[in-house]
Amino acid sequence: MSYSVGQVAGFAGVTVRTLHHYDEIGLLAPGERSHAGHRRYSDADLDRLQQILFYRELGFPLDEVAALLDDPEADPRAHLRRQHELLTARIEKLQKMAAAVEHAMEARKMGINLTPEERFEVFGDKDPEQYAEEAEQRWGGTEAYAESQRRAARYTKDDWKRVQAEVDAWSERYEALMASGEPPTGQAAMDLAEEHRRHISKWFYECPYEMHQCLGEMYVSDERFKAFYDSMRPGLAEHLRDAITANAARYAREA
Repeated sequence: MSYSVGQVAGFAGVTVRTLHHYDEIGLLAPGERSHAGHRRYSDADLDRLQQILFYRELGFPLDEVAALLDDPEADPRAHLRRQHELLTARIEKLQKMAAAVEHAMEARKMGINLTPEERFEVFGDKDPEQYAEEAEQRWGGTEAYAESQRRAARYTKDDWKRVQAEVDAWSERYEALMASGEPPTGQAAMDLAEEHRRHISKWFYECPYEMHQCLGEMYVSDERFKAFYDSMRPGLAEHLRDAITANAARYAREA
């Protein structure tokens, strides 16, 4: 029994052009030809195509697929075991991603349900969801992101007012601290860095010192975060980053 290139393309859900390409590069040469020279694929060819498509679905480049399938030491059953293991791992990863997306969907549905007027009243000209899509792309699979979304979903307008009031009060004190010439390694700067960390833990997600230091680096390296903090006072992003580092070192010594 043999099959035409069109039939195989239909079976496998690939294009005829793809099968021609596989033949041209020696990855899948049909075992037979018709009298007219047309490609004819055997059951063994279909088995090999199935193997190729498994590995392609798992992200393997064509040259690696060829090397795997043409390895004289390879046992066909070993290929199936390997693919089963890889697919199982991928399924687990996709399930975790799906759970994270579900959390995000729930939070979006239940989250900051404020009218435009209320948003302006609470946040001024800053949109609290301005970077929501990017945050989801960066951290969507993390427990910190999921926890932040769960908490935000419960907050009322008054809660957001309290969050913003704390941010504004902290900003004023940090700006005054810099104006006084306080170094980032000074006691007052470290205390405000600690307050910054506790604010995150209180309202959004648990923020240990190591994570806080990563955030501090991002406040300097990401232009938008840097612009946000430097809008309070030029140089504040770097000053805060250094204060966060000093504060983490202080608590490490005391631990």
